[in-house]
Amino acid sequence: MESFANLFHYRFFIHAFLAAILASIACGILGTYIVTKRMVFISGGITHTSFGGIGLGYFLGVNPMLGAAFFSLVSALGIEFFTHKIKVREDSMIAIFWASGMALGIIFVYLTPGYAPNLMSYLFGNILTVSLLDIYFLALLTFLLILFFILFYHPVVFIAFDEDFARIRHVPVDLIKYLLMVFIALTIVLTIRVAGVILIMSLLTMPQTTANIFTKSFLKVIILSICMAFAGTFAGLLISYYLDIPSGATIIFTLLVIFALARSTWYLTMKHRVRRISST
Repeated sequence: MESFANLFHYRFFIHAFLAAILASIACGILGTYIVTKRMVFISGGITHTSFGGIGLGYFLGVNPMLGAAFFSLVSALGIEFFTHKIKVREDSMIAIFWASGMALGIIFVYLTPGYAPNLMSYLFGNILTVSLLDIYFLALLTFLLILFFILFYHPVVFIAFDEDFARIRHVPVDLIKYLLMVFIALTIVLTIRVAGVILIMSLLTMPQTTANIFTKSFLKVIILSICMAFAGTFAGLLISYYLDIPSGATIIFTLLVIFALARSTWYLTMKHRVRRISST
């Protein structure tokens, strides 16, 4: 226990701890909307498209996260625009942006002069490399996201469950959807260091899927998702630190274990109830 307390003497661990809290809140809130709206693969498309921006950043000699932010925003707004305005099939647009982003990322990386950069921390995440500037940006995003959901909670719920009903209630559906896509894109970019391009989609879906086992309430799913995301992120952080294994993959595997335990508990509980009812 003493060695655990000593971890907080290290600045990099404090940064990782704060990132775990902020990423859990942001992904818990947005992930609930993503899962409810059944747009998991849209988030996957945005995530993988951001890799093109990372490659572009290396090629131009600027911060790769700026390139990732640009590509993520373009893909998020592009998928929404082409799907609902140009009437292109959604799955087709996701595939186009997904493949194009990954392909451009690889091309830009190999066109970059000098040695090829190590992309492992971007692809699979390394929460221990989160900087203080990352924390500031993630904190600002989380604050704006909380404020947005407080102000527009009911319209967001209407859109998530029944978009036609939301339009009947004169909710500005298109505006809110575009704003949510921007939030999703920025959240993905700012949490890449936590779980990586390849694995971030799990952080946006697995805690919410686990929470759905216990409740169907939108607000309760958000709260449970935040708690489960933080439990998985922090436990994965500790495990990866002590075992000296990649943090991103460990975090996602920990979330998978939490999901498996929750599902097993629910199944055993329901089985016990059925037996008790049958015996009576």
